[in-house]
Amino acid sequence: MSTITFKPKKVTKKITSHLQDRASDVIMNRFGLTVDGKRKTLEEIGKKYNITRERVRQVEDVALNLIKKSEAYKSEQAVFEELKQLMHKLGSIVSENELLSYISKDEATQNHIHFFLVLSDAFKKYREDDHFHTRWSVDDAMADKIHESLRKLYATLKDEDLIPETEMIKKFFDQMKDVAEEYRDEEMAKRWLSMSKAVAKNGLGEWGKASSPNIRTRGVKDYAFLVMRRHGSPMHFKEVADSISKTFGKKTHYATCHNELIKDSRFVLVGRGMYALAEWGYKVGIAREVIEDILKREGALSKDEVVEKVMKERYFKKNTILVNLANPKYFKKNKNGLYTLA
Repeated sequence: MSTITFKPKKVTKKITSHLQDRASDVIMNRFGLTVDGKRKTLEEIGKKYNITRERVRQVEDVALNLIKKSEAYKSEQAVFEELKQLMHKLGSIVSENELLSYISKDEATQNHIHFFLVLSDAFKKYREDDHFHTRWSVDDAMADKIHESLRKLYATLKDEDLIPETEMIKKFFDQMKDVAEEYRDEEMAKRWLSMSKAVAKNGLGEWGKASSPNIRTRGVKDYAFLVMRRHGSPMHFKEVADSISKTFGKKTHYATCHNELIKDSRFVLVGRGMYALAEWGYKVGIAREVIEDILKREGALSKDEVVEKVMKERYFKKNTILVNLANPKYFKKNKNGLYTLA
C-alpha cells in the first residue's frame, strides 16, 4: 500500500521538461533521477562538461529556480501539499532517512521525493551535526521544541543508563510539557528519538547514550553485559556465550567469552566459571575475605545471616562459607552465639 497518491517519476518528468539539455542533465545526475539512480558529485558532473564544481553548482541553482517559476511546477502544487500533510502526520520534523523510507523502500523513488523536498520552500532542511541526523521540517516552532527536548533528554542520561523504550518515550514527553495531545504518540516519539545521534537503542530495544558500550555494542564483552543484565543473576561463561549467539546471532566461542569477561571490570568471577555483574554488588575475593568484609561492615551476625549476606555478594556453596566461618584463626563466636572477627 503506497503512502502517496502521485507518481514521483511522472511529476519529475513534467516539471523538468522545459529545461535545456545541460541544465536537465545536471539536475538528473545531482539528484539521482537517472536510470541508474546514482547521485553524482559536483566534481563528477564538472568532469563530464569540463567545467568547475562551482560552475556546476551555478547551473544547478539556475535550473532549480527555473523549475520553481514554471507553470508546470505551479500546476503540481497538490503534490507538495500532500507531502507537507504527510510530514505533519509524521510529527512535523522527521529524519531524512525515516521520511524517505516511510514513503517508499525503492531508492529511485526516494531520490525523486528528496528532489521535491529541495525544490519546495514548504520544507526546511536541517543538516547533520554533532547532535542530530539530517532532518526535514514543515513547522519551525515544532522543530525548535523537538531539538530542545532531545538535548534536555540527553542531559538527564548517565553513561551507564539502559532504559526500556516505553520509559524512554515517557522521559522524552516529560521534556515536552506543552506539546499538543495529537503529538503524544509513541510512534511519533520513536521517530523523533531516531533523529538524535546522541541517544540510541541497542539490539534489545533498550535506550541510552549512543556513546555507551551498552548501546553501541562493539564486541563479546558488550553483548555479554546485555545478556547477563537481562538474565538478572550469575551465569556460567558457556551460558553467556550461548545466550549471545541465540540473542544477537553472533557465534561466540566459549574460550573467547571467558577471556573477555575476566578482563572487564564490569564482570566479577563469583564461582567456578560463574560470572556476575559488578553492579549487582558481587565482590572479588576468596570466601574468607568476603566474610571478613561483611563482619567489618555489619558487626556481629548469626551463622544464617553470614551465609545470606555472603551469597548476595559471591556465588559460593553454603558449605564453603561454613567451613571458612569455623576457622578460629579468623572468626569467633561471642556469648550471644553471633560471629565476629577474631
